[in-house]
Amino acid sequence: MNPKIEKLIKLFAKLPRVGNRGGQRIALALLQDKTGRGAALASAIIDATENIAPCPSCGILTDRGVGVCEYCRDASRQNGQLCIVRDLSDVWVLEKSSVFQGRYHIIGGLLSGASGVLPQDLNISNLAQRIENEKITEIIFALPNTVEGKTTQHYIMSVIGDDVSVRFTELASGVPLGGDLDYLDDGTLTLAFGGRKSL
Repeated sequence: MNPKIEKLIKLFAKLPRVGNRGGQRIALALLQDKTGRGAALASAIIDATENIAPCPSCGILTDRGVGVCEYCRDASRQNGQLCIVRDLSDVWVLEKSSVFQGRYHIIGGLLSGASGVLPQDLNISNLAQRIENEKITEIIFALPNTVEGKTTQHYIMSVIGDDVSVRFTELASGVPLGGDLDYLDDGTLTLAFGGRKSL
């Protein structure tokens, strides 16, 4: 096999949920395409990697150099609620369902000894400052209903501590044990948000 094609396949195969077979199919489709999609994809990837960066406040990916993201700039979202999620895909799921109108905070992973994710790897250093500056009254945990999710949730609560006057809630019925937001429909999310409980 041509080393350049092999390198392309290996790079695609490393993407989430793609694997070696999927990497081969993607590489072949792009290389055999006559419409210029391969070049357009390469250009879009370069443009995104050079011009997109995490929001310094919440961690949502946004245009580099504009300061905070659209959600943090939106005054109508300053309702005292801060939803803590694992990653950007969780924000997209919640936004699509329209069940939440407050602000977000992406922590960028879940604590896990097996995966080597430690507290210093999480985006939580500015949480206390956000609570004070944005007058947060409720923190909603929208983390996976797994051991790692619960461990992370309890750790964040301990970091914030009892010094701040904030109510902690989590998504309630509708999110099954071991469940992930990526796989929930809008109705289930609405039920989970509506029935959230205090911690």
